[in-house]
Amino acid sequence: MNPGFDPEEIAQLKAECKAENSNFIYVEDEFEDEGDNNEHAHVQFVGTYKDQEVIYDALVYTLRLHHSTLVYDEALERLKKEMPGYLSPDERPANYKISDEQEDEAELLLTEFIEEIEEGEEITVREHIEIDDQFEYGVGLEVGLNKTEIDEEVISDFIKAYTTGNVQLDPTLYSFTGSEEED
Repeated sequence: MNPGFDPEEIAQLKAECKAENSNFIYVEDEFEDEGDNNEHAHVQFVGTYKDQEVIYDALVYTLRLHHSTLVYDEALERLKKEMPGYLSPDERPANYKISDEQEDEAELLLTEFIEEIEEGEEITVREHIEIDDQFEYGVGLEVGLNKTEIDEEVISDFIKAYTTGNVQLDPTLYSFTGSEEED
């Protein structure tokens, strides 16, 4: 049984939302980097899925963040073709060895690939909602929005629109470059 469909869990989340005077609560992620992150948020809210009340567990993020993640992943794939056996820092087992020279070369190549992908506008993103009904807790959502930041107002407005069936996604394809991050 998925606990996100449990009426007691749903009632508890409703109570938490009411206490916060909000239509959602933030989920504390153990792997979340502390500090001022305004490009994504992990939240939960109560909604209806297939005529049944459910807890939605949602990751809401900016298109810029989504784009830079996809660009990084693509650049990493290209780097691995150039340097077979290379593992990015977050993939490395404890016994992984790499010389400083190799690390520097890898970082340089990675930066070049990122710039190449951005300049060629090889990767484009658009507003989207991905629904995961096989999620372990309620129904999972991944939501990419064309906003400069993901704040309480953006999240709340999205949830209001989503729970009333009035989400309007922008179908435009966007591409970003790293240099835009300075504005």
